[in-house]
Amino acid sequence: MQKWYQIFQRNTGLSPYIWVVFYILPFYFIFRSSAPYQMVLGSLLIIAFFVCYVLSFVSRGWKVYFWTSLQIAISITMTMLFGYVYFSLFLAFFIGNIKNKVGFITLYTIHLVTTVVTINWGFLTKTSWFITQLPFVLVSLIGVILLPVTTYNRNKSDRLQGQLEDANKRISELVKLEERQRIARDLHDTLGQKLSLIGLKSDLAGRLMDEDPSRAQAEIADVRQTARVALKEVRELVTQMRGTRLQDEIFRIKQILKAAQIEFSLEGDPEQLDISLMNENVLSMCLKEAVTNIVKHSSATACSIAIRPSRGELIVTIQDNGVGIAVNSYYFKGNGLRGMKERLEFVNGSMEIASNGGTVLTIKVPSSLKQPVEEASI
Repeated sequence: MQKWYQIFQRNTGLSPYIWVVFYILPFYFIFRSSAPYQMVLGSLLIIAFFVCYVLSFVSRGWKVYFWTSLQIAISITMTMLFGYVYFSLFLAFFIGNIKNKVGFITLYTIHLVTTVVTINWGFLTKTSWFITQLPFVLVSLIGVILLPVTTYNRNKSDRLQGQLEDANKRISELVKLEERQRIARDLHDTLGQKLSLIGLKSDLAGRLMDEDPSRAQAEIADVRQTARVALKEVRELVTQMRGTRLQDEIFRIKQILKAAQIEFSLEGDPEQLDISLMNENVLSMCLKEAVTNIVKHSSATACSIAIRPSRGELIVTIQDNGVGIAVNSYYFKGNGLRGMKERLEFVNGSMEIASNGGTVLTIKVPSSLKQPVEEASI
């Protein structure tokens, strides 16, 4: 539930000053009455309504529905006695913030039916206020119909978005954990055996130093060679862990296409990117695979890459003037394109292929900027 001070409505699309008017307006309706007992009764009803309103925000479980039911009863009484129908807007906003679907539907139906009945009762009894203020009454009725539904759907969407953000965070943590375990396995497989071998050969060389110097020197040479191999493997492992920056991949693409005698053109700046390192690494691997396919299978003489930042995503287009790709061809369904698609799906990206007088590959990856998610209120 919301805190009690959040009863002053926010994020409803209405100005706070309009809600202040709704807080003050009921006193006008009761003090225009000439009977003192009506003024006292109206003041007590207003105080009771706002007390129940606060209690409904700070309560939980069945108490929420109890205090809301009292508010509906007070709203009906105020409408019938004083012609004040605007308490229904407070109720409409509150009912829209109820999480439980059954509770929302029940209270929404009761509130809508009672509001329609009391408004019709006012017209049937020919209450002058209902006739003179007809546009405002109709606006209130529209608010009672639409405000709970829009508020409920908005809060549901916000909760789902929040759950998605939490799921993405958990996935990121799991990915980090899996990466740590992979690095540990690679280091163990890469260095564990070779370091053990270096230790054994070093001990053997130490024992043979006096007994068989020539064999000891051979063992030391093996230790030296094993150390070189281990160092090379560690460097390769570190290179793989660092990933590939897009500008470095573009530089290698230029060299590959130049060696293949394919003209290359670049549109956009690969250094000015608004994507995460993971997305950049995935994009670099996809570009590498795409250019490899062009060199091997397209028979193209020209290739162009366009990098276009867009709102919420980065769009990269790779186009060539080669023979194109048939939809039922092996390369269209091959492991390379399928691997690219799987990598992009992992980072919520997408890939589109068009083949007409060449091949056009469009890759989209999300940018790093994210809109803040507002937590649901109830």
